[in-house]
Formats: sequence, structure tokens, C-alpha cells
Amino acid sequence: MVLHAKPTCCRLPPDLGEHVLGIPDITLHDGLTFPVITFGTYKLNGIAGMEAMVSALDVGYHALDSAFNYENEGAVGHAVRKSGKKRENLRIASKLPGRHHDYNEALTTIEESLYRAQLDYYDLYYIHWPNPKVGKYVEAWQALIEAKKRGYVRSIAVCNFLPEHLEKLQKETGVLPSINQIELSPYFPQDDMRALHKKLNILTQSWSPLGRANKLLQDPLITKIAQRLNKSTVQVILRWHHQLGCVPIPKASSKEHQISNMDIFDFSLTEQDMKDMATLARPDGRSHGQDPATYEEF
Repeated sequence: MVLHAKPTCCRLPPDLGEHVLGIPDITLHDGLTFPVITFGTYKLNGIAGMEAMVSALDVGYHALDSAFNYENEGAVGHAVRKSGKKRENLRIASKLPGRHHDYNEALTTIEESLYRAQLDYYDLYYIHWPNPKVGKYVEAWQALIEAKKRGYVRSIAVCNFLPEHLEKLQKETGVLPSINQIELSPYFPQDDMRALHKKLNILTQSWSPLGRANKLLQDPLITKIAQRLNKSTVQVILRWHHQLGCVPIPKASSKEHQISNMDIFDFSLTEQDMKDMATLARPDGRSHGQDPATYEEF
């Protein structure tokens, strides 16, 4: 694997649209096409994790979401190669940890991410958390801008950024992320952040879209909707994300669940369903209290 001094992968493939893999694509503000469902790889490690990723790619996912701190970038890269899928049809992502927000450290970390995965480039690279107490997220963002210029990554994004963080990036660099990946579920719908993303042309990506296995999956309202539609509660929740214009990141080890999580394009929630589900929002909707205004990730 060679790290190039100049971008060598800036020519984007054609929009895949509703292609053979079954998951439609959208286009980010920088021109990169991206699927409306991403496969999550958190805690998928080693041989078992790699095999789960290969299974996901085999059944139709074409985006894998990883992070330096997940310690599975090697498994991700191996899954990409073992899958036999064309690299240009996949969207592989990783994330910069908080301890490496220093400009030079950030660039080195991205290089290490590529070496770990044995990939020539990432399609997406994120800042994992803003870590406002450390206050170096702008410096980290400048490193991601440089990494894109060098061809290490094709699109740059962030996770868990609040309005003030996005405003500072825009003010100091003039570059906004293509995606902001935030915690989002029917219990925590993030209406204000989604509205801001729409205004700024930033895609909203939902981590913990199913609420980290909390009571959401047994919620009576969602269960009632699922029974009416002859769908699972998981499928109803993922469809809810899709109809909000968000990209959920479900994770599943079994092939059966992987396929089921994709099966959300042959039905729709009614306007009343969406209104009813909006009533599920709660002040304590975060799963683990990880408020980006105070949470520090290293």
C-alpha cells in the first residue's frame, strides 16, 4: 500500500442509484455517492468480526463504518479484499480518535489507519468527537482537509459535532463536513440538529439508531405500527430514520438480521405514523449520557 503525496483517487465512480446491491445511494455535497444504510462494525473484531463484515457485503451492504478506536480496521480491510467486491463500489470509513487531534498526529493516524486496513484510501474519514475541553478539533479538521488533498480520503466528515463546533469549522477553514454522525433514535430524534444539517447541506447519519438495545425495541407504539405493517420493530425504526432523511448504521452479526435490516424499501410509514413516533422523544433520550458539549473521547 502506497500513500500518495498527491490525490490519485479524486475521480468518482458513476452514481450507483438503485443498483443490484439493493440499497439506494444519495450524493453528498462534495459529489461522493453514499448508501442510505451503512453497516456498523463496532465490536466486530477478529475473525468472527471479519466474517460478519464479509457476510454483510455479500448480502448487499456496500458501506462499512469503522474507527481507529474500534481496533478493527485490519478486519475491515481484510473483509473488503475477501468479499471480492469492486473497491470503487464500496464506501469504507474510519474515524480519528480524540488523543490525536494535533495536526501532525492526525495525519500520521490517518496513515496508520490506511496501513492497518491495507487500503490505498478511505472513502470517508471522520473526527470521532469534538473534545471541546482539549479544543483542537479545528486543528484536526485542518489535518483532514490536508489528508483529502493528499488522496488519503475522498470525503471528510465529523461525528457528534454541535452547532457551535460546525460554526467554528466553517469560520476558521471555510470547509463544512459532508456528514455529521450523531446519536439519533425515536427517543432522541435531534430535531434541531437535523434542521441545521439540512440548512448546511450536511447529511445526518444516525449512530445507535436502535437505541443500543434499550426499551425502544419493545415500545408499544412502535410494536403496534410494526404489527399493522407486518414488519419487525427494527424495520419500522430503520424506516423511520430513512423517511427523516437520515442514514442509520445498524449492526448485525447474523446473515438473517443483516438481510432483515435492509428490508425497509417495500413499505412506508404514514404521515400519522411519523407524527405518532415524534411523540416518543424524551429529554433523557441519550443512551449513555454522552453529551458532546462535555464528553471527551480519547
